[in-house]
Amino acid sequence: MKNYSTKIQLFATFGIAWLGIIGYSPMICMTPVAAVPVTFSPPPPPPDRGATGDRKGAASRGCGVSNQSIIALVPIYKQTLKQAQTEAVSVTKVWGLTTEEYPTFWFFVPYQKSVINSIEFVLKDESSKLSQTLYRTTVIKPEEPGIISIRLSATTSPLQVDKMYHWFFKMKIICNPQQPPELEYVEGWVQRVNLNPKLNSPKQATPQQRVNLYAKNGIWNDALTTLAQLRLAKPEDPTLAVEWMNLLKSVDLENLAKQPLIKCCQANAK
Repeated sequence: MKNYSTKIQLFATFGIAWLGIIGYSPMICMTPVAAVPVTFSPPPPPPDRGATGDRKGAASRGCGVSNQSIIALVPIYKQTLKQAQTEAVSVTKVWGLTTEEYPTFWFFVPYQKSVINSIEFVLKDESSKLSQTLYRTTVIKPEEPGIISIRLSATTSPLQVDKMYHWFFKMKIICNPQQPPELEYVEGWVQRVNLNPKLNSPKQATPQQRVNLYAKNGIWNDALTTLAQLRLAKPEDPTLAVEWMNLLKSVDLENLAKQPLIKCCQANAK
């Protein structure tokens, strides 16, 4: 029995020494493995003045979280375009790509439910001279400030490939009960594209692999939606939190990374 105990002690001593040689630290097992950075590669923006819009609402009304305004989670492109031969015009384009017939749109709402009068989402086809409203829906007020999603309903016509669509997210806010509701809105564009057939099929990839696949190929809406759904399913996952921060940082929205994702808020289309 004494020999057996001595062997165990020798083995433990040898094991600890060996772990020290290879640089092992017990704390490593307790630390989550760092996520591979999600790299969003923005595609070239639309030419000329197409896809102009506003990613952020007007100046703060003074009653939002940290005096913030509504923000659309979508890339922006700032360009200087020449008008005539001498005049230069600064243009901000708000535009994202999707492979989905019925994509999902994401917005940060900084207001408490009590100050929101109404929310509306509108999608228009402005490819012809006559603007056509394809989809209009009232949006249920979120119970608390955070990031909400709106999915284009399958009751409307699916997005056509390579066509640009103009969306609007509108809110009426009552910061001062003595005053009528104030309108605040963001607007931008979405374009459906086909994923390059030479790439691995996203259907055969894991959700995490799909996020990177979409991001590296400039498919913003799909990358964001896939990762957001993963975070909603596993809100405490530290690896997903790092990926979420990396993705938002790639479009200068890292200040929203810690805002809660809220499961809500779509209502019936009009």
